[in-house]
Amino acid sequence: MGRFAVITMTERAAARVNEIVEARENAKGIRLGVKKGGCAGMEYTVDLVTEPNSKDDHIERDGAHVYVAPEAALFLLGTEMDFEVTTLRTGFTFRNPNQSSACGCGESVELKPADLKALADARAGAA
Repeated sequence: MGRFAVITMTERAAARVNEIVEARENAKGIRLGVKKGGCAGMEYTVDLVTEPNSKDDHIERDGAHVYVAPEAALFLLGTEMDFEVTTLRTGFTFRNPNQSSACGCGESVELKPADLKALADARAGAA
């Protein structure tokens, strides 16, 4: 059995990552992280990767490479990354089971670390 992926990404998210990488010289993918900030306490970060960090978790779909910063892994565990275009916003979205609330503007979130015991129990039950 393979290693559990920290996040998953939709086909739309993978396509957008590929567009970003193709438009930037020396780009290898994007890196997801979290930082303190915003009215709810934390914000997602998305940065261009030119040199992958061996400590990052690596997710690949349809040729799109996403790296997850080690310090963000517990906050992002189980997250689905998507990309949406609406009349009000265009960007990556995150369906994160560790998110306990979000601010009204949608720019920041409150995150709790993933419950690793519950995750292990769920995986054992599915096996």
